[in-house]
Amino acid sequence: MTQGRHAEAAPSGPHLWERESELDVAARALDDLYGDSAAAGSLVVYKGEAGIGKTALLAQVREMAAGRATVWSARGGETVTSVPFNVVRQLMQPALVALSEEEAREYFGDWYDIAGPALGIAEPTGRQADPQGVRDGLVAAASRLARLHWPLVLLIDDAHWADLETLEWLAAFAERLDGLPVFVVVAQREAADGRAAACLDAVAAAARPGVSQLSALTPDATAGLTRATLGGHADDPFCREVWAVTAGNPYETVELLAKVQDSELQPDERAAVELRALNRSARGRGLVTRLEGLGTDATRFAWAAAILGTRIEPGLAALLAGMNPEQAGRCAEQLRTARILTDTGSAGSGYGATDTLEFVHPLIASAVYDAIPAATRTAMHGQAAWAVTASGHGPAAASRHLLEVHPDDDPELVEQLRAASREHLAVGAPSAARRCLERALQEPPLPETRPHVQYELGCATLLTSPSNTVAHLRSALDSAPGLFGEQRVDAVCRLAQALVHTNRLDDALTEIDAETARLDEGPHRLRLRATRLFWECIYAGEHDPQARSRSLAELAGRVTGRDNPERVLLILRAFDMMNRGENAEEVAEYCDRSLVNGRLAPGLGWTDPEWGFEILIALGLSYLFSDRLDRAESLFAESMRAYETAGWSGGHLSLAHAFVGYVHRRRGRLNDAEAFLREALRLADRVGHGLPMHWSAAAMLIDTLLARGKPDEALQIADRYGFAAPYPSMILLPDAHSVRGRLLLAVGRTEEGINELEAGGKVALARGGHNTIVESWAGDLALALADTDPRRAAELVAQSRVQAERFGTDTAIGEALRCAAALATGREQLTLYAKAVTYLEASPCAYEHARARVEYGIAARSLSELNRGLQLARSCGADALTARAREVLETGRGLR
Repeated sequence: MTQGRHAEAAPSGPHLWERESELDVAARALDDLYGDSAAAGSLVVYKGEAGIGKTALLAQVREMAAGRATVWSARGGETVTSVPFNVVRQLMQPALVALSEEEAREYFGDWYDIAGPALGIAEPTGRQADPQGVRDGLVAAASRLARLHWPLVLLIDDAHWADLETLEWLAAFAERLDGLPVFVVVAQREAADGRAAACLDAVAAAARPGVSQLSALTPDATAGLTRATLGGHADDPFCREVWAVTAGNPYETVELLAKVQDSELQPDERAAVELRALNRSARGRGLVTRLEGLGTDATRFAWAAAILGTRIEPGLAALLAGMNPEQAGRCAEQLRTARILTDTGSAGSGYGATDTLEFVHPLIASAVYDAIPAATRTAMHGQAAWAVTASGHGPAAASRHLLEVHPDDDPELVEQLRAASREHLAVGAPSAARRCLERALQEPPLPETRPHVQYELGCATLLTSPSNTVAHLRSALDSAPGLFGEQRVDAVCRLAQALVHTNRLDDALTEIDAETARLDEGPHRLRLRATRLFWECIYAGEHDPQARSRSLAELAGRVTGRDNPERVLLILRAFDMMNRGENAEEVAEYCDRSLVNGRLAPGLGWTDPEWGFEILIALGLSYLFSDRLDRAESLFAESMRAYETAGWSGGHLSLAHAFVGYVHRRRGRLNDAEAFLREALRLADRVGHGLPMHWSAAAMLIDTLLARGKPDEALQIADRYGFAAPYPSMILLPDAHSVRGRLLLAVGRTEEGINELEAGGKVALARGGHNTIVESWAGDLALALADTDPRRAAELVAQSRVQAERFGTDTAIGEALRCAAALATGREQLTLYAKAVTYLEASPCAYEHARARVEYGIAARSLSELNRGLQLARSCGADALTARAREVLETGRGLR
C-alpha cells in the first residue's frame, strides 16, 4: 500500500497488488492539487492490455480523491467510437446538468455558442462549425469548469475506444494544463485506429508525472491475492495454478477467484485441476454460457445493453428488449448480481439526466456484443435507431445504429443519415458526417437523390480530402438526373477549388469551361466566369496572363456591381491591376465599387460559403499595396472578428492573423506584426504541415524580421517551414522570390541571393507583375549588383522608377527613389534622398520612411535628419536601423 506522507490519501478499497508505485504517483499529484489552486495541472497515463488492472487503478484514484476533490469520470466503448463528443460529454456531464442555460452562458462566455452544441447543452447555430474552433471551445469550457470546481480530478477509462472528437480535444487540453487546478488520469490500451493512436501519443507526450506501462502480476502477488480472497490456507500448488491459468492478468485472476468462492471449491492442490474449466466460464464463450443460464429475459436485456454501449439508460434498454419497466428491473438486478452490469449513477447528454447502467468490465461488454447472432445484432441496431429517435433524441444520436444496418433500398434511412450528417457538421464533427453520407450511398439512395448525397459528401470532405471531394462531386455532376440550378453551379465551383488544391488548375478550368458552355447569360454563368478568372489570377503558372487580363478588363468594364458575381469581377480587376502595377487610384476605385455603402455585401462575407474567403483576401491586398492601409486594416480586422465569433480557429483564423500582421508590417508596427505572424504560424501548425497558409505567413514573418534586423531568426523560420524553391503553385504576396532573395543577401549568401532575385524577375515579367512593392526583386538586385555590375544595377533602378511612377503610390515612388539614391553619388544622391523622404513621409508605411530618413541623414551628414530617423526607427521596432542611426550619432564626426 501507499506509505509515508501520502498515507492519508491511501485508498480504503481492495488492495491492488504490485501497483504501489502507480498509486504513489497519483497520491503525489493529488497532494499537489489540494495544496495550491494555481498549481500546474498534472496528467498520468496508465497503459496495458485488457484486464491488466487499469479500471481498478482508476477506481482507487477515485477513492483517494473522494471527499477532497471533485471527481468526474467517463469511459469509451467499443461500439460507440463513432459517436462524436460522446466521452467528453460524459466527462463534463456532472457540471452540465447542474447549470441552467443562463449559468452556462455566464461560465462559457463567448464559447457557449461554439462548444455548447458539441456538449449537447445548446442548439447549433445552423452553419457548419469549424472543428478546430469547437475543439478550442471545449478546451476553454473545460478550463473554466476546472477553476470553478477546484480541485478537480478527471478520470477517462478505455480511452482507446473514445470517439475521435474527444481524443482530439483531450490532446489539445493536455497541452494546456499549466495553471489549471486539475489532475487527469487516462487509462488505455493500444488504439487500432491511426488517428486515435496519434491523439493518444500526443496525450502521452504531454503526461506529467508520466506514463505507466502496467505489467501482469508475479506468481508471488497472485498467491497473495489468492490467499487474501480465499483464506490463508490456500496452498502453494493451488496458488501457482491460479497464476498459470490467468497468466497473472488481474481481472481474470479476480474473476476466477470469485468463481472459486461461488463453487465452494477448496483451494488446495487436488482442486487445482478444476481451475482451467472455471476460468473459461469467466470469459468469452464461458461467460456467454453463464449469461444464457440466467434465462432468456436476462440475456435479451444484456444484448440490448451491449447494443446501446456505455452509460446505458434502463428505459431505453427496456424499450429495445421489448420489456415493461418491471421486467427490465428484474433483469437488471439479475445481471448486477452476476457481476455483468453495474450502476454508474446519473448520466445523459443534457439537462434532466437519469440513472444509468454499465458493464462491469469492457471484456464482458465485448463478449456479450460478439455473442449476439449477426442477423439479430443488425436487426437490434435498426430497432435501437427507432428507440433512440422515439425517446426524443435526434438523427445524430440514432446514426451510429443506422451505420450498422444492412443496406436495403430504404429511402427513409437515407434521409435519416443525411439529417444526421447535417447535425454532425453543425457541431463540428465532419468525420461523423462523412461516415453517415458514405453509408447513405450504400443503401443506395433513389436515383434522383443520389447526386444530392454525393454533393453533400463532396462538401463534407472538401477541407480534409480534396481527392475524395473531386470523385464525389464529379459523380454528382455526371449523374442523370443530376444537380441543377444554383446547386449545380456551386458543385462545379467546389470541384474546381478541390482540383486547384491538388495542383490541377488545367482540369479545374476545363470543368468550369464545360459548365459555362451549358448556360445562357445570367448570374450563374457570370459566377463561373468570375471563378475561372479568380483561379487564374492567383495561379503562378498560368499560360497566358496577358489574355486573362484583357478578358478580365473587358468583363469588369461592363458591370456595375449590382450583384455578387459582378462585385467579384470588380475585385478581381482591382487585384489584377494591383499586381500589374497599373494606376493605384483606379485600383482603389474598383475596390470601392465592390462594396455596398463601404461594407462587404450580404453573401460576400468572411464566413459565407458561396465565394470563399480568398476573394476577400484579394480585396484586402489590393487596398494594402495601393497605400489604402486603413481600409485594408479594417477589412482584415473584420475577418478576425468574424472567425472568432463563428468559432473558426483553424486555417481561417491563421490567415486572418497573418494578414492583420502584415498590415502592421506595412504600417511599420514591426513588434505587433511579428506577434500576429508568429500566432498565425502557431495556428497553422495545429491544422497541418506544408500548407499554403504556412508559406504565406512565413513569407510575411521573414519580411518583418528582416525589417527588424533579425536575419538569423528569419533564416530559422525559412528553414523550419521549408521556405525555398520550388514554391507553391499559388501566388504568394509578398513575392516569395523577393523575400527569399533578400533573406539570402542579409545572411551573407550573396550569390544565392542574386540568383533567387534573378529567378523572381523572370517569373514576374512572365506573368506581367510590375508592382515594385509586391515584387521588390529589382531594387534589391540593383543594390546587390552595384559594385560588380553597375550598368545592370542602373538599368534595374531606372526600370523600377518608371513602374513606380506608373503605379503612383507614395510608397512605390519613394522606395524607387531611395534605391536610386543608394546607387548615386554627390549632389544627385542627396537630391534623390530628399525626394524619397518627401514621398515616404506622405506614405502610410513608417518603416520605409524611417529607413529613408536614416540613409538620407548619413549621406547628408545631417544631425536633424538622423535624429528624426532614429526616433522613427525606434517607434517602428526596427532594431538594426535604430542601432545604425545611434552608432552614427554617437560617433558624430562630420555631422551638422
